[in-house]
Amino acid sequence: MARGNTGRRKQSVADKQAVAKPKEGNPKSMVIRTGAGEVGSSVTQLVQDVRQLMQPDTAVRLKERRANKLRDYTTMAGPLGVTHLLLFSRSEAGNTNLRLAKTPRGPTLHFRVEKYSLAKDIMKSVKHYRADPQAYNVAPLLVMNNFLTSEAEREKLGDSAPPKHLEKLVTDMFQGLFPPIQPHTTPLHTIKRVLLLNREPPKEDDNGTITITIRHYAITTKITGVPKAIRRLHAAEKLINSREKKGRGLPNLGKLEDVADYMLDPSAAGYMSASDTEADTDAEVEVTAPVRTKVMSKKERERAKSSDGASKAKSNGPRVEKRAVKLVEIGPRLKLRLTKVEEDVASGRVMWHEFVTKTKEEMKQMDATWEKRNQEKAERRRLQKENIEKKRKERGQKGEGEEDEDEDEEMKDIDEYDMDDDVWHDEDGEGGEEDEEEEE
Repeated sequence: MARGNTGRRKQSVADKQAVAKPKEGNPKSMVIRTGAGEVGSSVTQLVQDVRQLMQPDTAVRLKERRANKLRDYTTMAGPLGVTHLLLFSRSEAGNTNLRLAKTPRGPTLHFRVEKYSLAKDIMKSVKHYRADPQAYNVAPLLVMNNFLTSEAEREKLGDSAPPKHLEKLVTDMFQGLFPPIQPHTTPLHTIKRVLLLNREPPKEDDNGTITITIRHYAITTKITGVPKAIRRLHAAEKLINSREKKGRGLPNLGKLEDVADYMLDPSAAGYMSASDTEADTDAEVEVTAPVRTKVMSKKERERAKSSDGASKAKSNGPRVEKRAVKLVEIGPRLKLRLTKVEEDVASGRVMWHEFVTKTKEEMKQMDATWEKRNQEKAERRRLQKENIEKKRKERGQKGEGEEDEDEDEEMKDIDEYDMDDDVWHDEDGEGGEEDEEEEE
């Protein structure tokens, strides 16, 4: 009996290239559902969809536990290089909330998810779309619309116009989620997704808030100026060379005597019409066609030099072809309403609130309270450092040096993330002592 191959299976070069690896220096994010067992199945699936949207610079297979708190994630954000946290939660009233925080110093934007649609529901309404496995190897192209209010619009809105610094802060936060794209150096064929953020026009009854709609699209292209029959033959050739099932997508040429009959028969999708050969001129772009070069052996190179093939190949420039660009929505959809902005990672002073406004005296009192808290925190850090130095002097022996270093590291961790007196919000994103003071 023949013995099977028991050796280690090697991974092909194509599979290695398909694996999404985040680049160094790019912003990294973690999409988290706080209160893992309380948010419900729909919000859980929404978190998975947002993780797919944020690829490749995100933790796709992150598993939360019910006992995990926000402090656990902020502690690990530094060593892992995480720059942003997206925290989904559900309040007792049933409202879905999103907190977008920048680590380690904030700020934190609080959004209420007014509406959302899952990716699986969006894909049910899409026809003839095949997901590209390499579409998630590169971050999506971020397109932001109407995030800054013009001066003429501000005059119309009056006091209900959103503050300029608030618009600038929200714009910078969303721009920082994805790596910047250099138009001159980024290859166009690598950009296969678009994330559209559209801010709805402000209204007088919006209380100066910002409402954002999010759409996620996949970019598909096809050659224009070619009859539909030729496109079907070209697609059939790719299907035959692939490993997929060949039962669908192959034109039936068995009853035809010549391929010209298929090309000229209108019922066989060979009729050349404007709808078959041309797309809207706004959706057409000229791109350089990809050229595949074969690695030749030494004998083949010598044979090519002796012939005129090499000179002709050098004389021919890059082939330019027209392609029709089409956007296919792949989800999820989100409609966010900004409700609050605060300093630090969900634990600082409230900088802006949609429903609560304070007088100058109340603002001074709140600043004094936070100044007192900061002084108390600095005093705790000073005492911790004194205790560390005291223990170092007491343990002067060499054998206990390593234990002293370990204890020193633990004290540093406690010092860095000492938040016993800080205000932490509830898992639903709406609680906290600071909010209770403002609502009063």
